[in-house]
Amino acid sequence: MRKKRGLFTGVTLALIVGGLILLTRSAGAQDPKAAPTGRSGDAIAEAQTPRQVPADRPEQKKTAHDQSDVFAASKAEPSSEALVDQPDRGSMIGFDFYRDPLGAMKPGTTFEEMYQSGVNNKPKAMARQRKLLESRYDLTPRLDPKATMSRGKPLPVGPTARLPKGMAWEALGAMSPEEIRRNDIFPYKALPHPAQGGGLGGQVFPQVQTKMFPRLERYDIEHDLPEAFLPEFPPAMFLQTRPELGDVSRGEVVSINNYYRLFKDILTPVQLDGLRLLLTPFSQEEFNPTDDRKTAQPTLGVTCFDCHTNGHTSGQFHINPDTRPEQRRMRLDTVSLRGMFAQKIHGSKRSLRSVEDFTEFEQRTAYFNGDEIHAIKKGMNILDRIQVSHMAQMQNMLDFPPAPKLNALGHLDPQKATQSELQGERLFFGKAQCASCHPAPDYLDNEMHDLHLERFLRNEAGDGPMKSFTLRGIKDSPPYMHDGRLLTLEDTVEFFNLVLTLKLTKEEKQDLVAFMRQL
Repeated sequence: MRKKRGLFTGVTLALIVGGLILLTRSAGAQDPKAAPTGRSGDAIAEAQTPRQVPADRPEQKKTAHDQSDVFAASKAEPSSEALVDQPDRGSMIGFDFYRDPLGAMKPGTTFEEMYQSGVNNKPKAMARQRKLLESRYDLTPRLDPKATMSRGKPLPVGPTARLPKGMAWEALGAMSPEEIRRNDIFPYKALPHPAQGGGLGGQVFPQVQTKMFPRLERYDIEHDLPEAFLPEFPPAMFLQTRPELGDVSRGEVVSINNYYRLFKDILTPVQLDGLRLLLTPFSQEEFNPTDDRKTAQPTLGVTCFDCHTNGHTSGQFHINPDTRPEQRRMRLDTVSLRGMFAQKIHGSKRSLRSVEDFTEFEQRTAYFNGDEIHAIKKGMNILDRIQVSHMAQMQNMLDFPPAPKLNALGHLDPQKATQSELQGERLFFGKAQCASCHPAPDYLDNEMHDLHLERFLRNEAGDGPMKSFTLRGIKDSPPYMHDGRLLTLEDTVEFFNLVLTLKLTKEEKQDLVAFMRQL
């Protein structure tokens, strides 16, 4: 009898869960071709925004109570005369994390005050960031006439870093770390977050993405790098289960509205459910329905694939959740999820040991800047381990882009490569020491390394151990380094030529870039 009751319960539960999944999918995965015409903006944002309708029913008419000041109502008179003689008449004093917006300077600060302050300060904040960037880099894009990313966006060419007047790269490369530090001329210092001075940081999306998805636009700051130095949008998407298909995105930004149409025939049900979850918005520090948000309107949050667009990256950045105090936190660029199946540790600093752990703890740390206290207020989502496993399996399906000049062992095919590329490969595995941290075939060692940049910096600390990232498909992922301080592959070569004192010649640097473009 117990067995029968257990079987009945299990079948019933399965039917209920299956029905809920089908309802969720049918509600959120509509084909854009079948959607009503004349709608604008992001579908998810529109779905949560009520439409204005004529006020022709009695209950719709505004009363004096409806039009009263809500903030004034919170300052109500005491409910009992016994409270009158108590300090502050029994009213709430001081900051309350649930009531007051994060970053408020006084109790009772309203969202409207925070919003107006952010809007008013935005020109100043971005002008300050632009001045910093222009003092360090030549931001005029120089594009390669032939080399492109996977979907055709031209590759930016560097180096872009500005050197002191009269200084050449060869002369700088000949100097010792002590000399560079003494003269304070290291060209690749840490890149700060535009809002870091305000003490908050947070996720920032490029304008090419916020134009398509207005729900991702912040009112206080915007992305600070020119579009030419960012990944293409939308990026290509590759599956290691179906390599013969090539780019499976079909030129679309994969979202909750189109994923089912795009992938119902090429993903398993488990993978498809994992993709659904990766495309489901969850509340986050700056994108949520509370007064803490940095969007003009309340929002459901962000999705994993908002940052990791099509399983890759849009060049979005935020700030690392792992370090305190605020002044020592690092700007972090979103990394690609391509080749996740080859990665054994995850997170720049956290060194999480499985993609399942990363998927779960990203929600608890990165989504809320490492602060679970505020996560409760904004809507922390505790994922079931089964859901986590579905999301992890989908991430493990994401493949590197094709590299037609590489053989099965990840090395160049001499019959297909140019002499410059072959010479670059010899440098990569030899004099340039790149393979010490990026060995073939995945060009990843699954280790953390400390470059000890403090050797070159007069007034800054180093970064400490950081996870090394794969170089497969690296041409699709500018800017480089964890904080995006290296705008091009040429800047990356110049950086490591200094940091590792490689003494590379101008021609060797060019050959090294030529090789990395083929990975």
